[in-house]
Amino acid sequence: MFRGLANLNFVAEDMAAAVTWYSTVFDSPPYFARPETGTPRYAEWRFGDDEDEFALMDARFRPALAQPGGALVHLHVDDIRSAFDRLVGLGAREFDPVTQRGDGWWSASVSDPFGNLLGLIQSPHWAAQHE
Repeated sequence: MFRGLANLNFVAEDMAAAVTWYSTVFDSPPYFARPETGTPRYAEWRFGDDEDEFALMDARFRPALAQPGGALVHLHVDDIRSAFDRLVGLGAREFDPVTQRGDGWWSASVSDPFGNLLGLIQSPHWAAQHE
């Protein structure tokens, strides 16, 4: 039934700043943006071994929930300390510090400059599946 995570959507009130920031994070501009000219209201990047999709959408299109909800998605990295330090250096704030969770398992999370939580994980299971 489920075949994988299709995309991850973050929201930002300042889309121009968010597109610039995530273009730096991913070392490339979005491969897809709408509208095609001017400041995007929606933008997508592909990254990683599986070409996973990361998207930004203008906060005015954020789904309205009757009560708080959400998820913390963790992106696998090969060197969690380096990835964490890079994001903090780019302006993210530490939310959870780099923490060892088990033999070979590490996690951390940051809050991006636009208020979204971004988790990082260094997972031997994920790494073994992608060798």
